[in-house]
Formats: sequence, C-alpha cells, structure tokens
Amino acid sequence: MKATTNRRKFFKRGAAAAAVAAVAPAAAQDKPVKTVHRPAGARPPAKPPLFNSVVSYGNLVFIAGVGAHYPGDIKAHTKTVLDQVQKNLELAGSSMEKVLKCNVYLNDLKDYQGMNEVFQGRFGAEPPVRTTIAAAGGIPGDSLVEIDVIAYI
Repeated sequence: MKATTNRRKFFKRGAAAAAVAAVAPAAAQDKPVKTVHRPAGARPPAKPPLFNSVVSYGNLVFIAGVGAHYPGDIKAHTKTVLDQVQKNLELAGSSMEKVLKCNVYLNDLKDYQGMNEVFQGRFGAEPPVRTTIAAAGGIPGDSLVEIDVIAYI
C-alpha cells in the first residue's frame, strides 16, 4: 500500500513538473517589452530624443507631461491638454477610462478651480487617483497646466 502511495506522489509531482516545463517557454515569450508609440507616418528621430511622449510596457502605458503652449486661460489650456492626453492614450490602444494615475501641475494654484471644471468627467464615472501641485518657477513653455498619466491597455 505504501509503495502505491509513493508512486502516486511521484507521478503527481512528475506530471506537475512536466506541466510547468511545458508552460515555461511560453511564459518566457510573454515577457513585457518597452514600446514607443508614435503617430502614424512619424519617423523615428535622427538622434536619441530627450524623452518619448508615449511608452508602453506590458499592459501599462505612460504618457509624458502634456502642456498647452499658446496664449489662453486655464480652461482652454486644460481642455487642450486633456484632448492631447486622450489622443496619446488612444494611439497606444488605451482610453481616458483606463487611466490609473494622473499628475496635474499648475503654473499657479489660483487656477485650481478652473482646471477642475474642465477636468471633471473627462475620465469617466470612476476617475483615476490624482495629485495636483503648483509648480514652483512655472511650467516650461508658458503653459498654465501640464498633465501626465499612467493607464492600462
């Protein structure tokens, strides 16, 4: 009876090891890859850029800070920035509803309410977690707001 029990354990362990071995090569092939997303028709830059605007890794997508670089008020800038964030997310196969984390950088904290008026509802019924700060020294390019996000695909 004891020999039968030991054989069963051996065969169970052997079957489990064989199953793991069969799956292991497939799992190695599914290793996440860093992918830079560029608009259709855009050529890679001639030299390495300072940063990329849209990068995915596995099922996560990272959107670099987007600003609005033209004269305007906080509401116009926020709309422009959120429209560009949405475009970048869609380029990578994601959407505003799939954003997990959002960072908002304001040129001046007095613009907080105006930014929120435009921001409200742009990420669907369940918005992402968010951090909002006033950037000391301002935002590059004279934008009143800059936003970056992390989403899933």
